[in-house]
Amino acid sequence: MNTPIQLRFNDIDQMGHVNNAVIMEFLDLGKSEYFTAVGLPPEEGDFTVMVVHVEVDFVGQIHFHDHVQVTTHVDHFGTKSLSVKQQVTNIDTGQVCATCRTVMSGYCRSTGKSAIIPNTIKEAILRYEEAEMTRG
Repeated sequence: MNTPIQLRFNDIDQMGHVNNAVIMEFLDLGKSEYFTAVGLPPEEGDFTVMVVHVEVDFVGQIHFHDHVQVTTHVDHFGTKSLSVKQQVTNIDTGQVCATCRTVMSGYCRSTGKSAIIPNTIKEAILRYEEAEMTRG
């Protein structure tokens, strides 16, 4: 899934580029949009997924007038976890500005404990991923 990002003036730091902490917000927005699109809105339901590990490489700068997007997809399932891969890319130049791998754990709100990812959720994600690949 590609999520376009609208840059705001306050995203820019003293160095004249988007601060790395702000890029983390872009990645969170990408994950939120992705899970909403597959039918697992982060704010709804007893089952959700929560971040347990994040690795980010900041590989290019983003400036105020750049057009960027976050590409998000699930690339691996475990029993109680999944792995999300993301890239922040400059739409005009194709330059990758950041890459991210996030491990998310299944979580049951009513028990406050980790939970097995239901097959219905896995199937919905796989269907969504397949549809995205078909769209190109």
